[in-house]
Amino acid sequence: MKRFIGFIKKEFYHIFRDKRSLFILFGMPIAQILLFGFAITNEINNVDIAILDHSKDAATKEIINKIAASKYFSIHQFIEKEDDIEAVFKKGKVKAVLNFEKDFSKNLIKENNAKIQVITDATDPNTANTISNYVNAILQNYLKEQNKSSAQVYQIVSQTHMVYNPELKSVYMFVPGVMTIILMLVSAMMTSISITREKELGTMEILLVSPLKPIQVIVGKVFPYIFLSIINAIVIVVLSIFIFKMPVQGSLFLLAMESVLFIITALALGILISTISATQQTAMMISLMGLMLPVILLSGFIFPIASMPLPLQIISNIIPAKWFIIILKSIMLKGVGLQYVWKETLILLGMAVFFIGLSVKKYKIRLE
Repeated sequence: MKRFIGFIKKEFYHIFRDKRSLFILFGMPIAQILLFGFAITNEINNVDIAILDHSKDAATKEIINKIAASKYFSIHQFIEKEDDIEAVFKKGKVKAVLNFEKDFSKNLIKENNAKIQVITDATDPNTANTISNYVNAILQNYLKEQNKSSAQVYQIVSQTHMVYNPELKSVYMFVPGVMTIILMLVSAMMTSISITREKELGTMEILLVSPLKPIQVIVGKVFPYIFLSIINAIVIVVLSIFIFKMPVQGSLFLLAMESVLFIITALALGILISTISATQQTAMMISLMGLMLPVILLSGFIFPIASMPLPLQIISNIIPAKWFIIILKSIMLKGVGLQYVWKETLILLGMAVFFIGLSVKKYKIRLE
């Protein structure tokens, strides 16, 4: 019995000494419940919109102020003409444009009827629908207040127009997201066990005594997986186009180059995980549990990032998948060129360089 108790004590000591085990036991559940609790929401908050006010009268200003005062919308900019609407959407920041007709207040008073066009970016159909419903709710509230103090019944007619995805096909949202998740997880997992496999098989000594420099070992580990991941990307895009009828409005060459950049970033992240992990099991656990949830929840794939708490919005900026999803939707659905996605491209490039550099630094040239 004493031996058994001693064995149990030994196991407790082993667990408490292993910080990674403690993190998995206590850290991961806490992280998961916080992510699911704050990230999963069907509401929208502080969504950036633009205003095109042809009338610029008292009624339109009151409605605009009412929309700006709500927690749901943030007025990003005012535009002067309808030709600017497409350029605003292509930048990717604005999710909706409210287009007030000319003589809005005059039509509302004289004809008891005025029109507002609600133009939404339907690359994310769920968010587009929610934005339209929230705008209509604010307009109805405004009308209710006006009709209380007037003998006449005023009516505002909102005309909703969904751009880039007028049929609101959910596949237009899921294909870029699924493509990102597959490339991220598969690429990271494939390389996360590459160096740890050498450690477990005992062949790490051969690499250490070889004349190869750490950067050569790391690049050599990544290089073969680039081709395998590119094949994965090609298969996904072909299936998306021919099976799911996913349009590719932009340049296929730009799409291919951006995909290769994201693959290199994911592979570099996998190599970094491999250099800091002692076993293949640990590397797999980190790449699966540590990447899957953030990629799904904080990339904007399913849930709008703007609706999340500010700390999660800040954390989402270090998720490579977030920037790649923006690039994919911009190229495939909006047909934009590099001039609209250069910032996201530079961020991915910077992340790739950072992960490779950190991997070289963490690469141990001596056995422990």
